[in-house]
Amino acid sequence: MAGLSPGQKTGDDRVVLDVSKLNQSFDPNQSMSRPEVKLLYVNISHLPSVVQFTLLTVAAFGFYLVYGYIQELIFRLEGFRPFGWYLTLVQFAFYTIFGLVELQFKEDKTRRIPLKMYLILAFLTVATMGLSNTSVGYLNYPTQVIFKCCKLIPVMLGGVIIQRKHYSCIDVAAVLCMCLGLILFTLADSSVSPSFNTFGVILISLALCADGAIGNVQEKALKQYNSSNSEMVLYSYSIGFVYILIGLIVSQSILPAYEFCKDYPKETYGYAVIFSVFGYLGVNVVLSLVKTFGALIAVTVTTCRKAVTIILSFMFFTKPFTYQYIWSGMIVTVGIYLNVYSSTKLELKAIFILINTTAQPMMQIGGHGSQLES
Repeated sequence: MAGLSPGQKTGDDRVVLDVSKLNQSFDPNQSMSRPEVKLLYVNISHLPSVVQFTLLTVAAFGFYLVYGYIQELIFRLEGFRPFGWYLTLVQFAFYTIFGLVELQFKEDKTRRIPLKMYLILAFLTVATMGLSNTSVGYLNYPTQVIFKCCKLIPVMLGGVIIQRKHYSCIDVAAVLCMCLGLILFTLADSSVSPSFNTFGVILISLALCADGAIGNVQEKALKQYNSSNSEMVLYSYSIGFVYILIGLIVSQSILPAYEFCKDYPKETYGYAVIFSVFGYLGVNVVLSLVKTFGALIAVTVTTCRKAVTIILSFMFFTKPFTYQYIWSGMIVTVGIYLNVYSSTKLELKAIFILINTTAQPMMQIGGHGSQLES
């Protein structure tokens, strides 16, 4: 047998297989390998997927709950309402500084994502955060948050348009529940809140559309170019800073905002530092969720976090209340539940397919075991 080559027939018509070659071509560990997963600067790739998801989710909740509280606190300052874009400029400046500092500790400083894509990402980031920050000055904070809870709607539309994804009937039902709950919540807010403003609804709706697009573009870029979170944050927010600065200079809004904030340094710049630190950490965690579990799962996590933010907002800040908030919020919650249920089914199906694909070659080896020759 020593002189026979792999695949050559013997005298009794049995096929000789080279087991070493077979073992090289089939490596279960390689097929099931996953990209590196980090919680900020700690590598958690060695942990089970469920533990990774739990840690990232808890971190996202923690950072963004503080972020939301400080954001509302800043806009409680009388007279600050027109300066939402200036707050976003300061926030982007801090994000850029944090990104530059973080980059100094990385061995690989090469930019992987093309600059053209960063120009698009920066525009979407500016639209998302700038319009969202500005809308807080015109809307009851829970209304602004409930709109952001329905980010799944533009994310799904963006997934269909940008990534050619297909969604199930359950996902569509989740979107319909969110739309209905959103309409009822807005109607309730317009009837009881003296601060309700239609312009604010337009602002947060536009922010929602940009938010839906950015998650899909980020997911596509991170996976296609295998970029780091710090790289994406640095370039997206530094280019976005330039966009906002040009816009404020052209609209002649930067000097009035600067003069106002100069008189209240603690309530503006002081809170903005805390706001930006927790926001930056939250962005990094969410990007890890997007890169590891996909944009839809990441949106589900941040949406659930926003629901908790609404409750805390009513607890910590005095504002008008009606029981219609509860009913409409429950309808949105049903939509979130349907979305989570659909995502869980897809995850289980993917695991089953992976196990089946892994086991099939092994079964074929076992079936031909009697024909293997040493």
